[in-house]
Order: sequence, then C-alpha cells, then structure tokens
Amino acid sequence: MKLRRAFRVWQRNFTVYTKLYKSSIALNFVEPVLYLAALGLGLGAFVKEINGVPYIRFIAPGIIASSAMFAATYECTYGTYVRMTYQRTFDAILAAPVNIDDLIAGELMWGATKSLLYGSIIMIVISLFGLVDSPVIILSIPVLFISGLIFAEISVIFAAIVPGIDSFNYFYTLFMTPMFLFSGIFFPVDTLPPVVSKIAFFTPLYHLVNITRSFSSGLVSAAAWDILWILAVAVIFAPYPFRLMRKRVIK
Repeated sequence: MKLRRAFRVWQRNFTVYTKLYKSSIALNFVEPVLYLAALGLGLGAFVKEINGVPYIRFIAPGIIASSAMFAATYECTYGTYVRMTYQRTFDAILAAPVNIDDLIAGELMWGATKSLLYGSIIMIVISLFGLVDSPVIILSIPVLFISGLIFAEISVIFAAIVPGIDSFNYFYTLFMTPMFLFSGIFFPVDTLPPVVSKIAFFTPLYHLVNITRSFSSGLVSAAAWDILWILAVAVIFAPYPFRLMRKRVIK
C-alpha cells in the first residue's frame, strides 16, 4: 500500500463530496441540533442537573461524539457499499494503478475525515451556544479523526460481509442504535445495570463521549485512559477491513 495512491482515492471521494456538500452538511447538521434542543431543553426542564452539570451541558459533548460516529458510519456502510456494488466505482479505480489496499485505505481515511468534519461542526455550534466550559475542547479534533477511523473500520468490515444493502438494517438496529443510546450521552453509564455498563465499556462511542465531555470541562488527564483505548482499538481493527474487502472484491 502506498499513501500517495490512498490519498488519491480520498481525493476522489472529497471531490465528489464538494459537489453535494450543501445538502449533506445541512442534513447532518439538523439532526444533532434537534437532539440537543429536544432533549436538552425539553427533557432538561425535568432533569435539571447530572453530576452537578446542567442537563443540556451534560449531553452537548456527547452530541459531538455521536455526530462524528454517524458521519463515519453512514459513509463507510452505505457509501462504501454503493461505490463498490451499484456505481462500480471500485472496479474503475482498480483498473488504474491502484491496488485494493490503496483503495480501502482511502475509504477509511475519507470516513475518518467525515467524522472529523461533522464532529467539528457540531463542536463549533455548541460552543457558540455557550455550552462548552473550556477551550480545551479543541483537543478533541485529532481524537475525532482517530475514533472516526475506528467507526470507518467497523463499517467497512460490515460492508465487506453483507449479502445486500438491506442487511445494513441489522447493523444499525442491533449495533449502532444501542451504542448511541447506552454510551453515556444522555445519562451516566454507571446508572445502568452492571452487565450493560460493562458492555458499554467495549464500545468506541463510550470512550469518545468520555473524551469530549472531559475536554469540554477542561479535564485533560481524566481522558487519558479513554484516549489510549481509542488508539489501541484503531490499531487492532486496522487489518480486518483490508483482509475482508480483499476477499470480497478480488475474485
């Protein structure tokens, strides 16, 4: 694999995105803001504080994390699958002097970039609303990219093994939605039954929420373990998208 060729794949995806970015950003922007408004203001009228923090401030950093997660996952499930199967983009790219590893590396980098982009947009929005207590939140930017890489890796793995596009319903219903609900965005994980809280520990979103929430409060050292977890898991998952996509695409 050569990074220069992987970058060209990333560049191709970016070029296509720039032609559609207005509608894409608008759609990805509205949903997290609605969650923030409906739950932060609506439910926040009944739940005043959690751990001494106003409820809307408690969930705001988690909305950054979930926006980053969904950006990478949508891109590397539906986006990757459509490029591979329906548009035959993968076939066209592989006809050039690009191998499958270059192609998948470019897809993963693009998924991580989308995670960084949308997470950063929501970060700016909640900062403008005065829901961030510390400028340290800016340190979340590289973490959004690395965690986005994990979500991209998981998504490409699933895209490589699904028999059809409808199978993504299982991925989102059985994996993504529970992770979104039980990773500490809307309430502390330690209020859950012990078994559920232990399962939450093994999800990347749980650690990303901890990081954004710690940085939002200016508590850098509190996120050290979660950052190490994110780095380790990104490395552990790295070989599998390449291996499985190689089996799927190269016949």
